[in-house]
Amino acid sequence: MIQKIVVLGAGSAGLLAAISLKRKIPRLDVQVVRSPSIGVIGVGESTTPNFPYHLFEYLGISRKRFYELAEPTWKLGIKFLWGSRGRFDYTFQNQLDTHHPGLAKPTGFYCREDFNNVSLPGALMHQEMAFPRQPNGAPDIHAWHAFHIENKKFVRILEIVAREQGVSFIDGKVTAAEKSADGIAAIRLDGGERVAADFFVDASGFRSELLGKALEEPFVSFASSLFCDRAVIGGWNRTDEKIQPYTTAETMNSGWAWQIDHEKIINRGYVYCSQAISDEEAAAEFYRKNPRITDEPQFIKFRSGCYKRQWVGNVVALGNSGGFVEPLESTALMILCSNIRSMIELLIHCDIRPNPSARDLFNDLTYGSWQDIRGFLSIHYKFNGLLDTPFWRQVRAEADVSHVAPLLDFYHENGPTGFCRYRMPHTQSDFGLEGYLVMLVGNQVPYNNRYDVPAEEMEWWKRRKAAFVQQASQGIRSEEALAYVKHPGWTWNADRA
Repeated sequence: MIQKIVVLGAGSAGLLAAISLKRKIPRLDVQVVRSPSIGVIGVGESTTPNFPYHLFEYLGISRKRFYELAEPTWKLGIKFLWGSRGRFDYTFQNQLDTHHPGLAKPTGFYCREDFNNVSLPGALMHQEMAFPRQPNGAPDIHAWHAFHIENKKFVRILEIVAREQGVSFIDGKVTAAEKSADGIAAIRLDGGERVAADFFVDASGFRSELLGKALEEPFVSFASSLFCDRAVIGGWNRTDEKIQPYTTAETMNSGWAWQIDHEKIINRGYVYCSQAISDEEAAAEFYRKNPRITDEPQFIKFRSGCYKRQWVGNVVALGNSGGFVEPLESTALMILCSNIRSMIELLIHCDIRPNPSARDLFNDLTYGSWQDIRGFLSIHYKFNGLLDTPFWRQVRAEADVSHVAPLLDFYHENGPTGFCRYRMPHTQSDFGLEGYLVMLVGNQVPYNNRYDVPAEEMEWWKRRKAAFVQQASQGIRSEEALAYVKHPGWTWNADRA
């Protein structure tokens, strides 16, 4: 039986894992090994709706306290400056995986020419409103939202919660790992300490100290599907800019750029392919687009891919130590929370005596999710026809989309129908059929089974969209909504419950 777990790494992955383990299996002794020499990467964290679920419902963290300490802003989805349309919105409430009673076909068939204001969140995004407004003027905070969070603030609150839950900390840099028949027996730190445990969580980031280095687990590259391997990041203090309630993904000459809006700063980053553009050229393009950035450029190198097995012996890799893809769809915390819950539920089911079949199931689930994410992101490249640069011509021609080929084949013949779900890969991701339909319809990917919409149906559809626009126009912007939730008298009904 597992009695002591050591979590290697005190970033968001390690701390979320430690809190979750201690919260769900309180009898465990959970210790975090933290390296003071490794700082927190100062980029904004962009999330999906499974993240607030994990914090508030799964872990029971107080919403009021989280808002006070983490100071998040809201995200309704992603604004894509992408494809032949130039712009389309991907919201967290279904827009296309729907079939309205007044229409003969699923929604996607009515969005061939105009893919704006298809849902209330879409209309809110289009008008830069965060939420609908309640009759009393307060924000009506629906479940179809996620957060933008400053990474340092997020790690700070996680450490506070971890200590309150009874997680212990030890500072030191790993110098060696002692192997055992079952994986890892102990790790040694630069101060001379030997830290032993029954079970290890490798949350050491890209270094993957235990799974990758010590156990030498093979890494599966996604380079044939995802071409970018660098990012240059920067930001500036907010002045008169509105807080945008979405992440922006903007097509660039040799990749794409994100924008994440925090309350007081704006975070930008350019993800690019080092084979298509040099670091200096990427930085120059990035600064031309963002002249308010005055700091020296910060570069991050990464590789897209994952370890095929992320639970080997008594080691589970979580976060970037198990896999990473460019943050085009905010996948990092999404898959982290999903993997943490899978690990814990399997440990509980096995009475914290994990067996080979439980490990195999975890590995099948996690690898399947990474492959789904690979396929999903690959179609972002395959069908983005906005720019005609050498990079975009290459990725449209060469991007490996074989992992989602059955879905694409079905879509090309049948269009944006719900039957496409039966050709999707098995996954634990949040995207579902909705995500694929948004990227295919949003990029105007052609299909054979076209539907000539009767005039009366199109009028019905236009009236419905106009109603969304009208409701959104009465909405509330992020700045005003933040003022409400920061007010001392504001209470969260879910916290009281």
